[in-house]
Amino acid sequence: MKLNERGLLVVISGPSGVGKGTVRKALFEMEGHDLVYSISMTTREPREGEVEGKDYYFVSKEEFKERIKNDQFLEYAEFVGNYYGTPKDKVDEQLDKGKEVVLEIEVNGALQVREKAKDGVFIFIAPPNKAALFRRLLRRGTEEPETIDRRMKKAEREFPLAHKYDYIVVNDEVHNAADRILAIIRAEHAKTERSIYKYNEMLEVK
Repeated sequence: MKLNERGLLVVISGPSGVGKGTVRKALFEMEGHDLVYSISMTTREPREGEVEGKDYYFVSKEEFKERIKNDQFLEYAEFVGNYYGTPKDKVDEQLDKGKEVVLEIEVNGALQVREKAKDGVFIFIAPPNKAALFRRLLRRGTEEPETIDRRMKKAEREFPLAHKYDYIVVNDEVHNAADRILAIIRAEHAKTERSIYKYNEMLEVK
């Protein structure tokens, strides 16, 4: 029996190149969970094959700015002339259904979410060491050396921010990291502060 019936907001974050996306995909392939991926909202035009409500929620800039004004995002950012953000209402809708909502995001965005979602579970994905991160960025084969250098310098600034998270998971091996995250989610549901109301109700404790 799950004593905490409301779902959890699980924020998976860390420096670029650390393998957040790969770990998140491995997590979703595992059994014994009720995970849903948080879908972002954007003002850019849909690309070929993209589906509304599956890849993104596509809205106009006017609607997005109105949502900003009404504090309806957990986080948002502007990139190359378009806005991207995590809509609060869509996340709450899934949490109320008891789903675990997974948000995979950069460090700056995660710290924005931390301010607005105090009961979220924040997990910092770390590389085994700096050399491993450099090798991962290099293996992508999609970026110039200058870009890799910028990403490494950005990572150097982000590593010390790990203390702002609830957990640190080292991505030494993808499936090990995913298994640790699933264990964290299960443990979080059993925390007294999340489960005491249901526990008291179950035993009729006054």
